Amino acid sequence: MLKKILSVSGKPGLYQMVSQGKNMLIIESLTDKKRIPAYARDKVISLGDIAIYTNEKEVPLYEVLSSVKQKEGGQKVSIELSKASPDELRAYLAELLPDFDRERVYPTDIKRLLTWYNLLLEAGITEYEPQEEKQEKKEETAETAVEEPKKATPQKTVRAKSTAAASTTAKKQATPKKATAAKTTQRTRQK
Repeated sequence: MLKKILSVSGKPGLYQMVSQGKNMLIIESLTDKKRIPAYARDKVISLGDIAIYTNEKEVPLYEVLSSVKQKEGGQKVSIELSKASPDELRAYLAELLPDFDRERVYPTDIKRLLTWYNLLLEAGITEYEPQEEKQEKKEETAETAVEEPKKATPQKTVRAKSTAAASTTAKKQATPKKATAAKTTQRTRQK
């Protein structure tokens, strides 16, 4: 679901991709449902492509948003973002991701993350896990529940042509056309 939710640099809020034109995207604001174009010069990034740095690896944004949802019980973030100090923001993220990289994740990033969570919640988007992973989980449970034996499919047989028939067709194709050569020589003599 987060693949179609976009953040546009220089524009406040989050947007949902509606359609795609030749040189632009048509995006719709999640807050006021106003549609605007986003051109190639605009820095547009999908929320599905964002990850939070940790000391060991990068954690996808959907996992962090799911953690925020679980901590807050599906409600808005409990801290007031406009008055929160950098230490309060770091402490909040440390409750969600204890091993986040404190040097590469800035307080503005944490504030943006929590603002995005509130905007998504207001828009009614509460499922953050990618659809591909949901389908894979459903397929895995279906496969483990019922395993059917595979049936052998019959193989097609291919017959080789006889060598005598092949050589006669090759001779027919290889003989030169003598009539055409004679006509071209007659034309050159007339000139």
